[in-house]
Amino acid sequence: MNSTYLILLIVLFIILYEQNKARIAARHIQKKRSPKERKEMQELAKQFIGKECLIYTIKSDTVQGVLKGVTEGGLLIENKGETEAVNLDYVVRLREYPKNKKGKKKSVVLD
Repeated sequence: MNSTYLILLIVLFIILYEQNKARIAARHIQKKRSPKERKEMQELAKQFIGKECLIYTIKSDTVQGVLKGVTEGGLLIENKGETEAVNLDYVVRLREYPKNKKGKKKSVVLD
């Protein structure tokens, strides 16, 4: 009986944790970047066009693929033949996929 309560309590904590992450993301979206900051982010992202990148978003998700284009509101990413769009307001970090000394992609990326 006690183990059932413990499992339910753990599930409750997981649900509350996920809801908290969603609230943090919503707050970030509400205080959107200024037009100057958006323009700067677009200019920085344009430097990565044609390169394989790791894009980190607000909810700690990582999107991986070749950056095909930068528009006013987002990024176009191609991964395994599929095109995906990511809103620039959600992007926290953008970096080129790390390579080892021989120029090959690293198998494990630790951040």
